[in-house]
Amino acid sequence: MKNIITTVILIFSISLTFAQNDTKAKKLLDDVSNKMSEYENIYVEFKYNLDNVKENVHQETRGDVTLKGDLYNVNFLGTNQFFDGKKTYTIISEDEEVNISDADDSEEGTITPSKFFSFYKKGFNYKWDILQNLSGRKIQYVKLIPIDSNSDINNILLGIDINTNHIYKLIETGNNGTVTTLTVSDFKTNQPISKTLFVFNRSKYENEGYIINEL
Repeated sequence: MKNIITTVILIFSISLTFAQNDTKAKKLLDDVSNKMSEYENIYVEFKYNLDNVKENVHQETRGDVTLKGDLYNVNFLGTNQFFDGKKTYTIISEDEEVNISDADDSEEGTITPSKFFSFYKKGFNYKWDILQNLSGRKIQYVKLIPIDSNSDINNILLGIDINTNHIYKLIETGNNGTVTTLTVSDFKTNQPISKTLFVFNRSKYENEGYIINEL
């Protein structure tokens, strides 16, 4: 709807098409969210890229996350972070440090692992984007545009495998030119997981000499 059209008829027809596409985009996102809610737990391995051409920055790494409802456990950039439903624990082995903080639901613009399949529901407008054929897999992209004009995010592209309703790729473009790409390399559901995966063993880290910070 950013296009400037000279006739009322063209404006109406194009606006109607966009409205239909926006409805399609929201339905697809809802289908993804509903599909994810069917699983008892989800395990994802991912590739992470961060690029800023202007600043000549390129970073590439891998990580994994286990999700169970609102609970999550992430291994990423040499750090283990998990959420037990009340507090977030960030374990930095290199510094022998643990940071503990309360969950902050007020940060709606922050995409935490527990919000990964539902963050779009607040604060974004939706646009139907390109369809990519990737070795026989059909990946439909949906563009999310922040409603808040002061957001640091310019847009987010979500690539969804339309055969499985699983998210394949997330591409976030910041207003500072930074592009962050998360690509799913392995996706498993309903796996046997340890009962202690989301439990912080304070005595273990105290005995190992870790500094524990309550933030």
